Amino acid sequence: MRVLNRYILADYGVIFLMTLLVFTFVMCVGAVMQAINYFAMGASPWIILRAFGYNIPYIMTFSIPMSAMTAVLLLFGRLSLDGEITAMRASGLSLWQIIAPLVFVSILLSILCVYLNVNVAPNAHWARRQALLNITIDDPISLLEEGRFIRDFPGYIVYVGSKERPPATVDASPDKHLVKDLIVYELEKNQRVRTIRAAQGELTMPEPQVLKIELFDVQFELREQNQRGDETRTLGYAEDYPVYLDFSHLMRRGSISKSKSSMTIGELVYAVRNIRAMYAHLEGAELRQARMGYLVEANERLALSLSCFAFTLVGIPLGMKSRRRESSVGVLISLGVVFVFYFFIIIADALVRHPHLHPELIVWVPVVLGQGVGFYLLKKNN
Repeated sequence: MRVLNRYILADYGVIFLMTLLVFTFVMCVGAVMQAINYFAMGASPWIILRAFGYNIPYIMTFSIPMSAMTAVLLLFGRLSLDGEITAMRASGLSLWQIIAPLVFVSILLSILCVYLNVNVAPNAHWARRQALLNITIDDPISLLEEGRFIRDFPGYIVYVGSKERPPATVDASPDKHLVKDLIVYELEKNQRVRTIRAAQGELTMPEPQVLKIELFDVQFELREQNQRGDETRTLGYAEDYPVYLDFSHLMRRGSISKSKSSMTIGELVYAVRNIRAMYAHLEGAELRQARMGYLVEANERLALSLSCFAFTLVGIPLGMKSRRRESSVGVLISLGVVFVFYFFIIIADALVRHPHLHPELIVWVPVVLGQGVGFYLLKKNN
């Protein structure tokens, strides 16, 4: 039995490492293109190399589960095709005994991914943002992250639902971007005095270290206090309204606030529990939305980490059924399963603005479903 376990683990280890290198390399292509762009912007090679290295742990949080899935597909596809599974069963071994070492390895990989997702990857992401701070500030669109209430601009809290470049035309400016689903809170003496909402706007950089958002179809909510100290709210509308965001202080301070991707799991939990203290100026739906963003991020990381175990359970019976030696077939099957998994993550991210739908639970659907289907198929094959 020990000889058989070593044989299976050795084959699995070789296939896993090869697929891990391939998937990590493929996912690094985008980082390489971004590094070339930074180099063209005048960044030093040392900064670019550091930023590229900081990106590796984040990439591996995705490539490790994909590699675990592909490795078991290829391994059991070959074992079934060569009749080795049949020979093992004929010698009196059950399917559970055959796959036991790989299930144990998948648990170890899940623990490794948990460590990467809760600590290493967010810290590396934060170090990367810090290393590229000066370059990032030269690219104004990167300062406004989608789906996040941003507090980096004095006197404002800004939320951008989505952003994109305008269609390429002769008159289109390369520095202009379209932004949608905007919420801007104007602050005075750390108190919110006006709420501005707009369906869309244009983001430009009219002068160094200043962003301009030209808002269209604007709705205002003005807060004032009467002589008795009671707060009154006045609504107003406008076709367009400019908002100027000064980020020169970022150059002096040398730091920007952490995004969800840069927070460790402890920081995410703290944000969920103390959301009102972090966003004292938000109320109602906006406050619940901000809290849900951190909650979804934390659940996505844990679900992604535990997917190694679920992918292994699903991949073993699928590999036995495919009976293919070609690696391309195994890769296609694994990519299809991984796509279904990440599709639920995309849905959860899209539903952050609807907390009542509990998007934090949606990310667990493919994990639970994968484990259930895997156990069922393994029991059926056994």
